[in-house]
Amino acid sequence: CFFGDGATNIGYFHEALNLAAVWDLPVLWICENNQYGMGTSVGRAAAIEEIHYKAEAYNTPHARVDGMDIRKVYEAAQEALAHAREKGPFFLEAVTYRFEGHSMGDPERYRTKEEIGRWEENDPIGIYRRHLLNDGAADDALLDQLEEQVDLELQEAVSQAEAGPEPAWEDFVGTIYADGYRDDSSQL
Repeated sequence: CFFGDGATNIGYFHEALNLAAVWDLPVLWICENNQYGMGTSVGRAAAIEEIHYKAEAYNTPHARVDGMDIRKVYEAAQEALAHAREKGPFFLEAVTYRFEGHSMGDPERYRTKEEIGRWEENDPIGIYRRHLLNDGAADDALLDQLEEQVDLELQEAVSQAEAGPEPAWEDFVGTIYADGYRDDSSQL
């Protein structure tokens, strides 16, 4: 179950952790702590900044991982998932950062360019690139070629989407709701 740091401050979060522990459910809670719930920093919204400690209130084992390093996340997730499958709920906090605003309408007045710059130095793609280079799994030429290929694929996908027809309303609700759902969109 994935959620952001802001979600850990609402009642449903605590109810879910409590019941998962009471019923000993095989659930892996993964909190993406990107430092901000909307525009409010974790430190201003919660009494505890290391969110994984909230799991202790429900006798749920927990860990914190550098969410900017995909290898560390993978290893921590494997251990957490094994625990959840064999012993019950586990809470994993991945400490990461959101480089862009929360939405298109976010003026981003709540953080400085210096803060963003510090986090950009630890960009997950750059970290993984360094791993690949250090391990000898790839060289700069190959990685540059792959980046160019991915950029082209993304540009083509965007062009295709922009050139295509607008989807019909039925296409939206047809892929969201279960069979048997009564569509009352005509009353909107």
